[in-house]
Amino acid sequence: MTQPEIRADGVSWTDPACPVARTLDLVGDRWSLLIVRDAMDGARAFTDFQQRTGIARNILTDRLRRLTERGILDRRTAPSGKRQVYSLTPAGRDLFTVVVALRQWGERHAFTAGEAHSVLLDHRGHQLPELRPTNSCGALMDPDTTSVRREP
Repeated sequence: MTQPEIRADGVSWTDPACPVARTLDLVGDRWSLLIVRDAMDGARAFTDFQQRTGIARNILTDRLRRLTERGILDRRTAPSGKRQVYSLTPAGRDLFTVVVALRQWGERHAFTAGEAHSVLLDHRGHQLPELRPTNSCGALMDPDTTSVRREP
């Protein structure tokens, strides 16, 4: 399988050998992930992102530029020729699991019991099952049953 192309020119890596740190260096700020979330929910135009997030215009302009430069979003001129529209690249779409994991963590830990919140549903109207890492045999894994090894 081909890896989605990420362009990281000019990115200063916090921890060059750590995939988590590199991911956060690319898309880890609050606004970038909310823009990616909204692109997954159908936002395409600058005004779509601004209305959904309430982000200041200058910050939104910067984040859209960075996400485009880094290969997370693609920017094109709308058929009308009057504005730019954004869509997720394959690398941006590949963040879906990350967004779902953040959403599910938030559902468990960021709301009090019974507090209203949005819910992500599949095409049949059912809530997605909880994401849980498993090993090659299907057993659930956690921080106590995994380890990190540096690859050469």
